[in-house]
Amino acid sequence: MASMLPAAATGAGKGAAADAAGESTVRRGRVLAFPRDHGAHPSARIEWWYVTGWLGATATAATAATAATAATAQFGFQVTFFRSRTGLAEGSTSRFAARQILFAHAAVTDLAGRQHHHTQRIARWSGDSAAPLARAAFDDADVRLGPWQIRRQGGTGSTGGELNDSATIWQLVVPGAGESVDFRLQARRTQPLLLQGDAGFSRKGPQERQASHYYSEPQLAVTGRLRRAGGEIDVSGHAWLDHEWSDEILHPEAVGWDWLGINLLDGGALTAFRLRRADGSTLWAGGSFRPAGGAPRNFAAEEVRLTPGRLWTSPATNARYPLAWTVQTPAGRFELNALLDAQELDSRQGTGTVYWEGLSELLDSGGRRVGLGYLEMTGYAGRLRMG
Repeated sequence: MASMLPAAATGAGKGAAADAAGESTVRRGRVLAFPRDHGAHPSARIEWWYVTGWLGATATAATAATAATAATAQFGFQVTFFRSRTGLAEGSTSRFAARQILFAHAAVTDLAGRQHHHTQRIARWSGDSAAPLARAAFDDADVRLGPWQIRRQGGTGSTGGELNDSATIWQLVVPGAGESVDFRLQARRTQPLLLQGDAGFSRKGPQERQASHYYSEPQLAVTGRLRRAGGEIDVSGHAWLDHEWSDEILHPEAVGWDWLGINLLDGGALTAFRLRRADGSTLWAGGSFRPAGGAPRNFAAEEVRLTPGRLWTSPATNARYPLAWTVQTPAGRFELNALLDAQELDSRQGTGTVYWEGLSELLDSGGRRVGLGYLEMTGYAGRLRMG
């Protein structure tokens, strides 16, 4: 999951979107087909492509990332591209009509320097895939906001073949105006696609319509270059990619969510999330576990328990975030700890969205690190509004 666009961008155009057959774009039983479903789904109300991971300095950019180097993780990174259907100018043929809004966030966490840098971009999009400054391809992933880009390369296509195709490479380009957030990375698939929920239909609430189509790519092997104060460095590490699209996610009682996506050091992958009421209780939960080389196991709502621990208060927003969690699922009991407290993304001067999203470690019952990944928490600086 990833934090959403502000209400102004998502509040219009309510109601189920329709695909070419006149049916909802998000429905149980819809078979995801690739590479088509890597691309944009403009009739769906909201959509995002979301990549997080950790990086360490390498001798050369070609150095392969291994689980053993997780102990030397120096940086966390995230980049998210959002698309939101506004419901405006639907009858217009103008390439300047604001039928869609594209928005992107990028951040780098410097563990040694104890710093978190983030930036953002936003643009109107007519829905024309050929638009030069803001575009999202329909037949495969190629999403651009000015010089920022996330693009998939390779892959054989078809539902079955693409799931297991190791030729796929994701290109991430986020050139910054300064040196704090500036990277060019490529992430190579090392495992099959992970279809979350029921074959990619992921419930997010007690009602069937509160759902998304959702797949993940855990254990992506990352190499590239990161620009920071002092110059550029070659980096390698591991990443996690999510792609989701939805017509409706939040139940009226939900104020936000807590989500984690963890690449386990043994090659496995753990996802867990919950939708949260205003009193802190869990409205809905879910997730999945895929052991290294094994079949995924999706969790029922009652099988996931996320218990908050240590709190941190943001000096920028006064929001209080739990930065330590006990995670209980059918995969076991773990402790999750943020590796840096100040990883809040405060964009009140831009989109109005405030959320916490940062690099975290997963510990087993003996206190040993067994995974690295990202924790995301929304709705702590005020109810998350999605229209």
